[in-house]
Amino acid sequence: MAGLLISMDLVPKNTQAHSRHTLVTSREQRLSAFMQDVSGRALIMMESATKNPDVAMDLVQEAFISLYKSYALKSTQEWYALFYTILNNKLYDWKRKEQRTAIPFSFFKKKYAEFDDDPIEEHIVDDYHIDPAELISQYTTINDIKQAIEKLPTRQQQAFMLRAWEGFDTKTTAEIMQCSEGSVKTHYHRATQALQHMLSHLNPYHQNQGMTDE
Repeated sequence: MAGLLISMDLVPKNTQAHSRHTLVTSREQRLSAFMQDVSGRALIMMESATKNPDVAMDLVQEAFISLYKSYALKSTQEWYALFYTILNNKLYDWKRKEQRTAIPFSFFKKKYAEFDDDPIEEHIVDDYHIDPAELISQYTTINDIKQAIEKLPTRQQQAFMLRAWEGFDTKTTAEIMQCSEGSVKTHYHRATQALQHMLSHLNPYHQNQGMTDE
């Protein structure tokens, strides 16, 4: 049995190099596939929050780089929450810098209005069962959806995108957004209500129903 214990020092260096190359390639392939999966939705979220496509692209790219540098060994499934947590923090950092630039001496303020949580509503049902495909009718285009989301407060945008689009549960969404689960429920509830209202005019059934009611 002793003869089977081969020291790594005795393994040909070219074999070790090949193993490392295979491992790195595998990680890069995983990252590439992961980026293809989430980048579109992440960009919509950041464009809605920043109103600037170039800034949105930078934030998303920086988040991918940070994810790979710090969490390359994590599983792909773990990457989702980690990526959005990183992206969320980068968004907050960017907004704080923008606030300081736009408002002199804003550092004297205890907190920024943009990040204030809505008052938490009690007894809100966690309506995760809402399907975006059902919420937004077949007559609604992706541009209509994007424009509607852009009109929501940032926290509502995040809650809606993370829950409805990414499929995170309330607990994970709260961890990503760094707020309470009750706050997530409030943001998500208000976001769905607002989106239903803003997009209802695109649903012919809703329009016909309105004329009938008159």
